[in-house]
Amino acid sequence: MLCAGGMEGHMRKAVIMSVDRREFLQLIGTGTAISFMPASSWSQQPLAMHSSNQVSQTEPPPLIKALVFDAYGTLFDVYSVAALGEQLFPGHGKELSQVWRTNQLQYTWLRSLMGHYEDFEKVTADALVFACKRLNLDLSAEKRAQLMDAYNKLDTFPEVKEALKALSSVPLAILSNGSPKMLRAAVKSSGLEGVLSKVISVDEVKIYKPFPKVYQLAVDHFNVKNRGEIGFVSSNGWDAIGAASFGLTTFWINRADPPMEELGLKPARILHKLTDLVDVVKKN
Repeated sequence: MLCAGGMEGHMRKAVIMSVDRREFLQLIGTGTAISFMPASSWSQQPLAMHSSNQVSQTEPPPLIKALVFDAYGTLFDVYSVAALGEQLFPGHGKELSQVWRTNQLQYTWLRSLMGHYEDFEKVTADALVFACKRLNLDLSAEKRAQLMDAYNKLDTFPEVKEALKALSSVPLAILSNGSPKMLRAAVKSSGLEGVLSKVISVDEVKIYKPFPKVYQLAVDHFNVKNRGEIGFVSSNGWDAIGAASFGLTTFWINRADPPMEELGLKPARILHKLTDLVDVVKKN
């Protein structure tokens, strides 16, 4: 996956100077990961990183006081829109869902770098329009509305409800790029209302993951002194690394078993499904 986090002020200037335009566009096009380390003011409590799936035995992680989940790709299957895409554009459903998702993420990173925030609904709609243009698909207003509505009713992964029920001994929350409106719709459609104590959107800070301000939202909402007391769960490797660089205790749900991004950081644990998290948290 591609990974980029927008920087503000001098950090943005430094980032742009470090990657020339041609190199940046090549990285965008190939899906290569780019990661920007947070400023020193965001890394006062760095989390020790490890080369295996196991948490360090010499430095046990702090007690997890809350679990915060990424939404899209972690709880909600973003590719479940492929079924509707196939109905609307026979033979192109899977490809449409993939190009749509790739450009949705790219637009969050590019907008963060440019400092031109638009909420996730706008970003998602723009990415859909681009995806259809790229695939030469005739996107009518009616089809656009149908696909956008489907994104508010994404399927959850099969183990999500079982895992969240088993983890209910600690407060559970979402921390997502999604707009508040989109997240409310997805949570309601999936039947997760009442399961999650908080649904936190980047709209509060108007910049996208993996910018450190986003992960600070979890610390602020749960009012913890040690950011490592927040367990952050994501199936997006770049997101897990972004949270780890900030100092959250991170769990990467590596469902498809791709390699870890080569960014010099690793999550505290690498798991294959959400239910694997249950035993880890109980032991903690």
